[in-house]
Amino acid sequence: MKILKALLIPAVVLAWWQAAAAFGLANSYLVPSPAGVAATAAALWQKGILAGHMATSLGRVFAGFGLTFLAAFPLAVLLGMNRRLIPYFDATLHFLRHIPPIACIPLLILWLGIGEASKLAIIILAAFFPLFLNTLAGIAQCDARLIEVGQVFGFTPRQRFLRIILPASLPSVVLGMRLGLGYSWRALIGAELIAASAGIGYMIIEAEQLSRPDVVIVGILAIGLFGYIIDYAFLKLAARILPWTGENETDDSFSSKGAL
Repeated sequence: MKILKALLIPAVVLAWWQAAAAFGLANSYLVPSPAGVAATAAALWQKGILAGHMATSLGRVFAGFGLTFLAAFPLAVLLGMNRRLIPYFDATLHFLRHIPPIACIPLLILWLGIGEASKLAIIILAAFFPLFLNTLAGIAQCDARLIEVGQVFGFTPRQRFLRIILPASLPSVVLGMRLGLGYSWRALIGAELIAASAGIGYMIIEAEQLSRPDVVIVGILAIGLFGYIIDYAFLKLAARILPWTGENETDDSFSSKGAL
């Protein structure tokens, strides 16, 4: 029943789309039929075009997200464990948080060119704050009574962090990673639409220039599908490796809680 409920809205949209194409309610050139889009998707996949662009985009996302984690997680731990340092970083981080990553694309292109470095920089800017803020919130919200118990048992600061604070903050860390992955994917597509020579965003903008709305629709659907797959796979992996975090494949994406 859950699967049927999830498929209800897509089925209705598909039915309306097919009806509009069949009865000529929409311009067949601007809004190709579902069958035409499916045929285009199959052709792009068989030729390796869609797979090649998607592999390029996925590689950028995972590389950029890995670099983001290496920067955001240690900084969040440093500030979470040393609250006296927060006033030195607070204003700067809040200032940077309110700058949309896409607004930095022209400057990043001037500095780094249209190669991979500018794409990775956009991903880092997009994913940094979801991961950083949720990790910081998780550390700050750790139960003080648990820390007191660690002090009673004579735990060193390092032991208190590894045995008490880190396990308690992992639900927030996992949430931050999940949000960061989603932000990375969307920011990368935006960057590829503006300046790229490969990737799913580049495929869409190239199709727009060639007046191929069917290819544009295939690209948009591929973005949504692979974004969903990434999110689902991450939740499955988190549920298997960290079952106590409460993140699993049944989570409602619109009921997530956390700093963001």
